[in-house]
Amino acid sequence: MTSPAPQPALPDLPVTFRPTRTRAVLLATGVVLLAVLTLIAVLLTTDGRTGWGTGDLLTFVGTGVLIFAVLALLSRPKVVADSAGVTVVNLTTRRRLEWAEILKVNLRPGDPWVYLDLADGTSMAAMGIQPGVAKAQAITDARALRALSEEYGTGPNS
Repeated sequence: MTSPAPQPALPDLPVTFRPTRTRAVLLATGVVLLAVLTLIAVLLTTDGRTGWGTGDLLTFVGTGVLIFAVLALLSRPKVVADSAGVTVVNLTTRRRLEWAEILKVNLRPGDPWVYLDLADGTSMAAMGIQPGVAKAQAITDARALRALSEEYGTGPNS
């Protein structure tokens, strides 16, 4: 006889799942690029016939701000679970789900992030749990979210 697989311990609520390494790399890269482009703008000469104009210098700084903004947007995804449900924050959207709306939590091999099968027949990406850089952590987080869904939702995911 085989014993059933042990259920993962439920995390304390509220809990936030997010790709912390990816977020740290994206934000650090954004800060460094903004600082480098601002430094270049400060160090460029504005004297003489071949000097850089104010518009040119502002373009360097503006490019740094734009790059930082895009990287900050890419670092935004997270999944926040509390006793009432889940808030899924993706790149440009935020959606609040009640536990009963989540039928299944999926993280299949090759998936870029977790997918939630919803009671309305649709599937939703939850980009806050992604195995790209930290596969083991993503699997642990997906199992924890699945266990929470089973505990607070409509029953075991099948």
